[in-house]
Amino acid sequence: MSDFLIKSTITLFVLLAVYYLFLEKEKIHVFNRFYLLFSLVFSMVIPFITIEVIQEIAQPTVNPGTIRILQGSAVIMEETNYLAIGLWSLYAVVTLVLAVRFFSNIIKISSKMKSNTPIDYKNAKLILVPEKTLPHTFLNTIFINETEYNNREIEAELYTHELTHVTQKHTLDILFIELLKTVFWFNPIFIFYKKAIQLNHEFLADEKVVTSYNNVPFYQSLLLSKANENQTFYLASNLNYLITKKRLIMMTKTTSKTEALLKKAMLIPVVTALLFLLCTKVVAQETNVKKETTPAKPGNLFKTYYDKTTFKIKDEKGKIASEKKYNELTPVEKRAIPSILSKQKELPTNEELLATLSKGAPEVIEIDTYDSKNQFVQKGENEVYNTAGITEKPDFPGGIMEFYKFVGNNFKTPEQPNLKGKVYITFIIEKDGSLSDIKNIRDIGFGTGEEAIRVLKICPKWIPGKMNGVPVRVMYSLPITIQSGKS
Repeated sequence: MSDFLIKSTITLFVLLAVYYLFLEKEKIHVFNRFYLLFSLVFSMVIPFITIEVIQEIAQPTVNPGTIRILQGSAVIMEETNYLAIGLWSLYAVVTLVLAVRFFSNIIKISSKMKSNTPIDYKNAKLILVPEKTLPHTFLNTIFINETEYNNREIEAELYTHELTHVTQKHTLDILFIELLKTVFWFNPIFIFYKKAIQLNHEFLADEKVVTSYNNVPFYQSLLLSKANENQTFYLASNLNYLITKKRLIMMTKTTSKTEALLKKAMLIPVVTALLFLLCTKVVAQETNVKKETTPAKPGNLFKTYYDKTTFKIKDEKGKIASEKKYNELTPVEKRAIPSILSKQKELPTNEELLATLSKGAPEVIEIDTYDSKNQFVQKGENEVYNTAGITEKPDFPGGIMEFYKFVGNNFKTPEQPNLKGKVYITFIIEKDGSLSDIKNIRDIGFGTGEEAIRVLKICPKWIPGKMNGVPVRVMYSLPITIQSGKS
């Protein structure tokens, strides 16, 4: 909601500033009318427009077994926010009062139309009212004083003025802005929009009168004589609305076609700039890019070397416990493979090494990680395992549900209504059970990723994962589901 209000208010302010600075003083009233209406509609729509700009980010190819998303998640329910409830209640009450006022005025005007004498007049309807009043218009109805009508005291210019409001349907503009004022009563900028729209209506009606009768001094004197006769009407187009120097000067002003075209064209860069600034969203798109390797890199050569070899893995008692291919071996088991250079006194040249590797390894090789000569592969190493490659997976004291409970009790949900989504976190469970290298992979904004990292930094120690009974470092990941109770 806050994002909608911020974007719409910025748009309203910018477009209204453009109108006051460049358009209001020009005699392009029809364009100005639709510009103001467009500004209102565009400001309501722009918060829902998103223009995605794809930015590719190269990422090294990751072994699918490196990261696993666990089944289940920590659900964090936010407590009821009474301040938000209070503010929404206040908004509802004020909006209801203004809505009642709006519809009661329409009912009053409708009642006035039904209770007084109607007369068909051209493409409008005259309503003769007994009270002293200046002509004013609502939809296709013109209200005038019955006595003045019968005595023919109403000037022809005034009829033309009011008929212009009828034929151009100015009341619809006023009803539209009043509805927006009712819903967004807390935003004062709509007051300025209504004033701009009503004044432009008077410019249009005045222009029609001047064109029809070609007697500007008389019409100006007529308006001035009516200036203070009565108050303006809430939902009607009123003859004496803002009879100011600005309105009188507009009757004699001219605007060249070139100047008018240039000022109309100004709307294009303004709208484009607003769309770019408020609607553009940079979306990172990962592209899997394999790390470049040289042909002579040992990893690739050894993989080819052991391509047809079956590795028999011995257990603690020295018996064959399993058979694997090279790419199925754990890092510990790979380190325990007998060296192809162990029987050579001197290091071979590159050509000799390539020749040896090209012949391929034996069909069967036995691996004993528990042999005393291979114990170095298990001691003091910092290898990070994934949960699929170890014999005992890490766990939280009391079980994974206790871990979710810990996260739920300590996670502080941001002050954002209707916040839902998942935060994806990875971390390393060290050999002593502590957590390290905590990273936020993806979040839903509003500081949720940072908060998840904070909670995991104060997390109690886990029961570490083990490889053949020996504690090892394990990469772990999980999603945290965020669900705010605010609305």
